[in-house]
Amino acid sequence: MQYRLKKVAVLGSGVMGSGIACHFANIGLDVLLLDIVPFNLTDEEKKDPVKRNSQAVSALAAAIKSKPAPLFRKDMASHITTGNFEDDFEKIADCDWIIEVVIERLDIKKQIFEKVDKYRKAGSLVTSNTSSIPINLLAEGRSEDFRAHFCGTHFFNPPRYLRLFEVIPHGDTKQDVVDFFMHYGDVYLGKQTVLCKDTPGFIGNRIGVMSGVQMMDLTVKYDMTIEEVDAITGSLIGRPNTATYRLQDLVGIDTSAKVSGFVMSNVSDDEYIELVKGKEQPKFMAHLLDNKWFGNKSGQGFYKKTGERDDKGKSIIHALNLKTLEYAPATRPRPAIGKAKMIEDMGRRMQSIVGGDDKENKFLREYFAGLIAYSANRVPEIADDLYSIDDAMRTGYFWEYGPFETWDQIGLAEGIKMIEETDGKVADWVLEMQKAGHDSFYKVEGGKRMYYDQATKSYKPVPSLENYIILDTLRENAPIIKNDSATVHDLGDGVMCVEFTSKSNSIDDAIGEAISEAIDKAEAEGWKGIVIGNNAKNFTVGANLMNVGMLAMQQEFDQLDGLIHGFQQLNMKIKTCKVPVVVATQGYVFGGGCEISMHADAGVYAAESYIGLVEVGVGLIPGGGGTKEMALRASDKFFEGDVMMPTLIDAFQTIATAKVSTSASEAFDYGYLIEGKDFVETNLQRNIGEAKRKVLELSREYVAPSIREDITVLGRAGLAALYTAINEFKLGKYISEYDGVVAGHVANILCGGELTQTQQVSEQYLLDLEREAFLSLLGNQKTLERIQYTLQNNKPLRN
Repeated sequence: MQYRLKKVAVLGSGVMGSGIACHFANIGLDVLLLDIVPFNLTDEEKKDPVKRNSQAVSALAAAIKSKPAPLFRKDMASHITTGNFEDDFEKIADCDWIIEVVIERLDIKKQIFEKVDKYRKAGSLVTSNTSSIPINLLAEGRSEDFRAHFCGTHFFNPPRYLRLFEVIPHGDTKQDVVDFFMHYGDVYLGKQTVLCKDTPGFIGNRIGVMSGVQMMDLTVKYDMTIEEVDAITGSLIGRPNTATYRLQDLVGIDTSAKVSGFVMSNVSDDEYIELVKGKEQPKFMAHLLDNKWFGNKSGQGFYKKTGERDDKGKSIIHALNLKTLEYAPATRPRPAIGKAKMIEDMGRRMQSIVGGDDKENKFLREYFAGLIAYSANRVPEIADDLYSIDDAMRTGYFWEYGPFETWDQIGLAEGIKMIEETDGKVADWVLEMQKAGHDSFYKVEGGKRMYYDQATKSYKPVPSLENYIILDTLRENAPIIKNDSATVHDLGDGVMCVEFTSKSNSIDDAIGEAISEAIDKAEAEGWKGIVIGNNAKNFTVGANLMNVGMLAMQQEFDQLDGLIHGFQQLNMKIKTCKVPVVVATQGYVFGGGCEISMHADAGVYAAESYIGLVEVGVGLIPGGGGTKEMALRASDKFFEGDVMMPTLIDAFQTIATAKVSTSASEAFDYGYLIEGKDFVETNLQRNIGEAKRKVLELSREYVAPSIREDITVLGRAGLAALYTAINEFKLGKYISEYDGVVAGHVANILCGGELTQTQQVSEQYLLDLEREAFLSLLGNQKTLERIQYTLQNNKPLRN
């Protein structure tokens, strides 16, 4: 059976329910969001529909205002209708998917599902977002059709941003229902769908609970402070900067305790949990829970904001002393192990970390020994395959590497040794694997990522990657072009892919050379087109600011002129070459990266692409064609009889305030993306594959664009209006005097300079104005101060 979704009901409007509703709205679904009628209404208020719906209405309003934003664009909230359980429950009959997101109590959930069974239409999908309650218990007592179309679908919070989507069938769930959710979560919701068994905590929370409890045990064992633990369990080991205890404060210490308590009280035959059950809860955890110090939501937890600032304007944070249970100013430990961060290759870094003799090394060696042993012993209990565990931990917890990927980095034999040193249990299937001569859980073979399948004792392709283009799997093939900052791959079917490989994917001469050479080769050899994309966290942070700053400080203006001119011509080459060029982006698409994308024939942008021309923050203007493109796009919106200034002011404000979109969808509002030319892909792992398809589509009847000579600019009349706006901003203290200088250069380019009247100019004319402004600003001491400050502090200076 094929399932088509047009409308979804979300039952429960709490943080998770409203977040899930918003994400459904993000992909264009109509949503019915229901919750209880508030208990404390007066008799008069009970007759008022607005008051009766206030629980869902206020929850949705709070969600829309929250940060990070749950919606791609605020106007997407129009897809959501609110109501209450008493007056509106029968409306679920119009819904194709009904998802329950109420409090984690079996009795309340079963009451909700009894009503769902009464009002739902036959064949509609019903799921629970429970994070811990067994799905088979929730299905008990329900009709045959309900049970056949029921399963668990567990989002992680916040639903828009965390990519894990656990699908948990029970014994009577139809296979086509499971297949549908695995596909829909991937293609439409943009998630990493993971099939889980109906066991306590499923996969993410089962491994996550063990990991968190072990971190606390080791904190006590090695007599470490929370600051010391957080200093070594964040980005050093490929984890979020929230590390361990800052993450607890973020999630909520009470929430973590509830999930941990449920998992630990409901599992059996679990070697680690059985060991923990016999231990007393750490005194510091009991202290925090007794005092209701739950973390960020209560104002204090492991850390506490004082509300004060130091002489540099930074918030003063206190940390809990685990021995005295008193707060004291948080320290910033600098452990020797931190030097391992200088090792870019994660495999060599991990080997260095677990191989050292310092306290911090021993802490992490024991932690990883426990994590990899526990994960291996959960196969096939919680998942039939190891890649599902890795997928869950990467996308549910923002880990860069899952447990088995980490074990591969450490080395199979070394990992076994670490487990045995700590008296842990090495899974039998791992020992069998080693005995058979295998030394890794993953390998690349024939352009596919393979995993070790313990059931068949052989390697199989990772099925979750079948529809993605993962550039790492192409590295066994000789690249078409390669230099220190870029690699050009053959994607097959006559399509190349230019991958940035510099630090932070910052754009430098080598990247420009690789793109230019790829274009030359594609045109000369009959390739169908080029994708510019990568699988990194960020497409690019922009141009190499260090290089630009050094040349400016050395007053190498001829060299700078050549550098800027070269980047402008590269972007024009991308725009006018004889083959289609399509970008595939995700994460940061800043500065020069935004300019590259604006000159491409099309773009496939992961929904979580944050796009912006940010140069004014360092006292510069977009000088690689970005300002020119904004002028061109404004011109294309003009029409006969149009009052042109509002359109021009929009373009000016976008550049002059360095607007960055909070999603790819919002980038259309700023003019960075164009409807019909650029497309949003909800699953970031699909963007390169979709970009390749777009190249092939465009290549069928491709005609290279010509250089534009018809860009309408407003000259002095436009400048006068923009200069007036700049002065008003300065008088209002919204911008500094020097911000006004930079903004003046932006205005001059957008208006075509000191032209006496509205007229049409060429792209090259505007590029020349760009280059002139860019060089002029690089000769100003205040711009140099901004560049230097940003490089040192990773934030802008408003001088």
